[in-house]
Amino acid sequence: MTIKFNRFEWAGSLGDIGTDLPLLIAMISAAQLDIASTFIIFGLMQIVTGLFYGMPMPMQPLKAMAVIVIGQKIPAPTLYAAGFVIGVMMLLFTLSGALGKIKQWIPHHVVRGVQLGLAFSLLKISLLNYIFTSDTQGIFLAFISGIFYLLAKQKAKFPAAFIFIFAGIIYAIGVKGQNMGFLLTPKISLPVLHGLQLQELWPAFLILALPQFPLSLANSVIATQQTAQDLFPAKGLSLRQIGFTYSIVNLIVPFFSGVPLCHGSGGLAGHYGFGARTGGSVIIYGSFYLLTGLFFAHALGAVLEFFPASLLGMILFFEAIVLISLSRDLMSRRQELGIALMVGATCALLPQGFLLGTMLGVVLSRAKDKNSRVGER
Repeated sequence: MTIKFNRFEWAGSLGDIGTDLPLLIAMISAAQLDIASTFIIFGLMQIVTGLFYGMPMPMQPLKAMAVIVIGQKIPAPTLYAAGFVIGVMMLLFTLSGALGKIKQWIPHHVVRGVQLGLAFSLLKISLLNYIFTSDTQGIFLAFISGIFYLLAKQKAKFPAAFIFIFAGIIYAIGVKGQNMGFLLTPKISLPVLHGLQLQELWPAFLILALPQFPLSLANSVIATQQTAQDLFPAKGLSLRQIGFTYSIVNLIVPFFSGVPLCHGSGGLAGHYGFGARTGGSVIIYGSFYLLTGLFFAHALGAVLEFFPASLLGMILFFEAIVLISLSRDLMSRRQELGIALMVGATCALLPQGFLLGTMLGVVLSRAKDKNSRVGER
């Protein structure tokens, strides 16, 4: 497929920014990540996948990891180690052919339950850790920005999450006195090399990689392959291809201080829904992050230093609402919705909840199917 850069690709390039940018900013703030490295590597991986697949196949931060990092303020070395560990895990599953078997084991409504678990966790973090811990001025700013966000959502082609970014920049410039000339002056930054620490691998596996892996299998690989098949049937994209790129990316990015990444069905659908049909939209999208990281990381760091916590809370709040809305397709199937809600509650409330929730969902789904077969006899 020929890569294009027409107006449809430019419009489509905004299809995933409402999810990625808020999560990246929140992770940078919580884990004190290197801004230049985070943006440069994230942008480069978008460009690589756009060129490799020739279709709007973006990369996204790993959401379960992001939620845990933001909520528990996990340090950067543990996050980077978790990226490497989950890359190894996915590579083993890809090479062994286990991905095809797992596709048959994890039902759609269990995936929705894991997404609900992410949403419940984000709601708790946004309200208790960010919004309600802010002063009156911060809460008021978040409330007003939230109203403008809802109004902006009515414009289908406008990335409404920019409302919070703009509000934070205005706050940093106007209230905290940041110099506008300093923010607009380019300054070259490069990724920081990072060596993995062996003592970080085991906690990274337990705290971050293990909770993330069920969601990655279900959404980042299986659901993405199905979405690609629905939207681009001629491409013939396989689970194995997606598993390989997922693995290779995460085996590389930790050594350059990049956050762990995955493909995502929502990101693919978002780019497609905004008009993209080739890898051009992802290349454009990645270039935004690449150029920002290379030339304006210092400016972003200055803004984030004074970025209101309440606005970060509102960003996470609306991210949670988006994840909850994905379960609308279960509203007419009460049993499956019930299982999804139980999975979501387990994911959000228990230690290792994402792993336990997925296992619970699979067991309950098998029991439901067995009872259905018995009832048909």
